[in-house]
Amino acid sequence: MSIQEKLTQFEKIVDKGISAEDLTYILQMLGSPFPIDIIQEIKIYCDYLPKIQEVSFSQEKRYLHFLWDILDKLPISVVCNFAIPFRQIIAKKLFKKCGKNFIADEDVRFNIAENIEIGDNVFITRGVYLDSKGGIEIGDSVAFGERVIIFTHTHSEDNHAERDYKKVVIKDYVKLYTNSTILPGVTIGEQAIVAAGSMVNKDVEANTLVGGIPAKLLRKRKTNIKKREELNHIWFLNGAFQRECHQ
Repeated sequence: MSIQEKLTQFEKIVDKGISAEDLTYILQMLGSPFPIDIIQEIKIYCDYLPKIQEVSFSQEKRYLHFLWDILDKLPISVVCNFAIPFRQIIAKKLFKKCGKNFIADEDVRFNIAENIEIGDNVFITRGVYLDSKGGIEIGDSVAFGERVIIFTHTHSEDNHAERDYKKVVIKDYVKLYTNSTILPGVTIGEQAIVAAGSMVNKDVEANTLVGGIPAKLLRKRKTNIKKREELNHIWFLNGAFQRECHQ
């Protein structure tokens, strides 16, 4: 079976809704040695989070999240022309919203998928962690560098069981560079850039570059009067996986 045939079959299964039998078939298609006799018993990390009680989390969504995570444990995960479309198919069904041309690299993790909204042409590279308990909204043509972390909740110091949830909003055409951390309640303005290694604990104005711990305004973004599509947020050679943007 070709790569495209595998993806087409997978998409058809996801569209109709994954059963335990479907999951067994998909794991075999992926070349996974996972013990199929325990499929109906599996629980994943977010099953044990208090926030899961407030969202819709069916067995089907559990299977989809499981497939997202297990893909990275398998050799086929390094086949980009399979793994990236595979994740696109899952994201469109699992997330609250997922736009066109979504690109997620290896080892991207999240907890409450129901609280993730993603626009068009978003690029998330490897090692990114999205703590989406409080909600994460990502606009169009946003880029995440390696090991970016977004937090949307905190714990009380005198009672760890008390939690405070605050949504993070990343506006269109933002770039978050390597090892940057975004704290709960922050909004990153349109076309802003967060420098590598920064920790952002307050809102960032549009068209600015911020950096440091905590992040501070460094200067305006050098846009040369360009806006949005003119900034050419194309992620791969020849616009792979987002070709209509490159035409």
